[in-house]
Amino acid sequence: MTQLDFLTQEFPKLLAGIDPTTPPAWGKMQVQQMVEHMNDSLRIANGRDLKVCVTPAEKLPGMRHFLASSKPFRENTVNIQLPTEPMPCRWPSIEDALGALHEELQEYISVFGQDKQKTITNPFFGDLNLEEWTQLLTKHALHHLRQFGVLPEVSIDPFGTN
Repeated sequence: MTQLDFLTQEFPKLLAGIDPTTPPAWGKMQVQQMVEHMNDSLRIANGRDLKVCVTPAEKLPGMRHFLASSKPFRENTVNIQLPTEPMPCRWPSIEDALGALHEELQEYISVFGQDKQKTITNPFFGDLNLEEWTQLLTKHALHHLRQFGVLPEVSIDPFGTN
């Protein structure tokens, strides 16, 4: 399974299967907050929430090396652009949050489907194209699935066609 297939097909199914009352293995977010957080990441990837890169230029090669690797995000990775306490839920239910995530995934396919060479700025990794964003979003998705005790049963081909 390619990363893009995982991200757009398997990931939403895995999220829908998590009991919303499942406590996180680490961190402070509850399940719905995590889904909304992933939605926010997709909004950035889609160019709906434009960001500037805060990583100094001399550190970008190291960040890009990490991005291209199979190394996962560490537990409790701090995002300096987020508050220390999780954001309150914006949607009235987990189903609504999952619906919004599905819409952002469809937009993701549309945005990059129109221009496969398009780049959109990530605040930590710089300008990313479809393949790079898909690598990052997959790494991010796997991080949060592990946070809630879910591991995909499918093999994700990190070098497959994204």
